[in-house]
Amino acid sequence: MSLAGSEGLGQGLWPEDLLRELSAGLVEGAVHLGVALSELQVDQLTRYLHMMAQWGRVYNLTAILEPQAMLTHHVLDSLVVVPHLDAHLNSAPVPHIVDVGSGAGLPGVVLAVTRPNWHITCVDAVAKKAAFVQQVAAALGLANLTGVHSRVEALRLTADVVVSRAFASLTDFVACTEHLLKPPGVWLAMKGQEPRSEIEALPSDTEVFHVEPLTVPALHAERCLVWMRQLKQVRPI
Repeated sequence: MSLAGSEGLGQGLWPEDLLRELSAGLVEGAVHLGVALSELQVDQLTRYLHMMAQWGRVYNLTAILEPQAMLTHHVLDSLVVVPHLDAHLNSAPVPHIVDVGSGAGLPGVVLAVTRPNWHITCVDAVAKKAAFVQQVAAALGLANLTGVHSRVEALRLTADVVVSRAFASLTDFVACTEHLLKPPGVWLAMKGQEPRSEIEALPSDTEVFHVEPLTVPALHAERCLVWMRQLKQVRPI
């Protein structure tokens, strides 16, 4: 696998033995999670890791820049949600998923690579982070991925799923994105420990209908998914 066409930022080109090691770790992790990856998808996700490392220091994309840690804490930690979204969407033809507070494109880029029939919009209030996602989409040939620079409250689009990864409290997440959900859309919050106090603080018309514990390969930390939906589609003014 060659990365000669990548932008010459940050750490420069990774050696081929490191790329092979990361690719092998990605394949092993995906098998553990029950996600089938093609050779192309393995290549795309490994190149994505490399681009994060290149852009990371210059554009402050992530505090984690060690390659193996990036694989575990970023890619595998995002890949873990794919089977759960598969089950929820149940072969919907072209679902639209909005990733808010996306940062470097997590989990949005990973979803776009693994499920090319899903339309993914990654939204971030920081222009350079949205620009990075756009660069990733172009470099990896992801026609289903869009990076948008915007405050979430100002977005004018609709989604089947609104997802966040360490974006905000559940109450703030719901409040600033409820206008994005089209019936019967759902929120999916990626959390560490089950956020019981945040769940208790949600408004009465927001239902937590499932909390799923997750196990991420080689990541020794608690993870869970919090699934939410509106009990009423229109709130009184």
